[in-house]
Amino acid sequence: MSKPALPLGETSRLPFWRRPQVLLFVMAAAMPVAFSTWSALLNNFVISVAGFDGAHIGLLHTVREIPGFLAIGVIFVLMFLREQVLALLSLTLLGVATAVTAWFPSLGGILVITLLSSIGFHYYETVNQSLQLQWIDRKRAPQTLGWIAAAGSGATLVAYVLIVLTWRRFDLSYNFVYLVSGGFTAAVGLACLFLYPMFEAPHPQEKRLILRRRYWLYYLLQFFAGARRQIFIVFAGFMMVERFGFSVDEVTGLFLINLIANMIFAPLMGRVVAKWGERRALIFEYTGLVCVFLSYGGIYLFGWGVALAASLYVIDHLFFALAIALKTYFQKIAAPGDIAPTAAVAFTINHISAVVLPVLLGLVWVAAPAAVFLIAAGIAAGSLMLAFLIPLDPEPGRETVLARPVVAPAE
Repeated sequence: MSKPALPLGETSRLPFWRRPQVLLFVMAAAMPVAFSTWSALLNNFVISVAGFDGAHIGLLHTVREIPGFLAIGVIFVLMFLREQVLALLSLTLLGVATAVTAWFPSLGGILVITLLSSIGFHYYETVNQSLQLQWIDRKRAPQTLGWIAAAGSGATLVAYVLIVLTWRRFDLSYNFVYLVSGGFTAAVGLACLFLYPMFEAPHPQEKRLILRRRYWLYYLLQFFAGARRQIFIVFAGFMMVERFGFSVDEVTGLFLINLIANMIFAPLMGRVVAKWGERRALIFEYTGLVCVFLSYGGIYLFGWGVALAASLYVIDHLFFALAIALKTYFQKIAAPGDIAPTAAVAFTINHISAVVLPVLLGLVWVAAPAAVFLIAAGIAAGSLMLAFLIPLDPEPGRETVLARPVVAPAE
């Protein structure tokens, strides 16, 4: 794209709908229509069409996370493309790959199309996080990020309501739903490429690999977050289908409850982070997740029922809404030019465990499903310990409570 770049400071003269913050909201609404619909149908699709078991689903998610592990490649792609262009092209790829998912109803076909959609998703997410931190004012970041999360939930809400209301009534096929949801996301991605100007952030981003020692706590928190969240994504939903026999509309109904809760609580979580600070917010989140994962294990160890399982699934999502605190923590400690390359590095670190854990824990799942959730509880406990190292008021030079204070030279 050869459009001239428009500095962020000059965007106030644009019509409201063409401003950079609005583009962030549009992308946030378009992405989950494809991705969340894919996720909602996935477990039923692979079990009914391809006969997947726990080992297969673990392999699928390991393949899905490979592009996340390779997200560091974004740095090199940015030598040739603007971040904004890469975000929209990746969004389009995600939509196209989702649209044709049902055309490949075999293990090999599902793995290949999942890999393609995952490239779109992970490259979009990497660049989108960078753009959010560059385009959103630091003082308003927690609240704005909360509203962006709510916008994504609102758009997906419409898709899920339609699935719940029409799946059985009109005997919809997997192919139809994937085509409509993926096609919508692809169309929005392409439209935004032509309707929005190129925005230029005030601080040029480094286009090389950056690993800074002072970001070590952020890197570790990302690593544990990737491991913990991956266990939830892969196995919590799979449990609802395999153990409790949830149908497509029932799984989507559960997702629907999560969406409504996120629409209500995501903006509130933004206010919580702004008021409590990142340290307290993350300590609260990780403490809650330890309890949630232990309770998941109890479903298998003590035979607890479906009502508790569904409740835990919703509570789990509410705690994850506090993950914006990790973004704003990094925004506070980062040098302005480090945001894009560090977002790519952090995304790769986040996915190191995501590539390894699903296939390994898929094998554990076959023998002892409770052990998978107990491992997740241990990982959440590790995150909790690390959260205590975040200062109450982080900033460059005070990234952790262990950082030595900078002493001004004597005059």
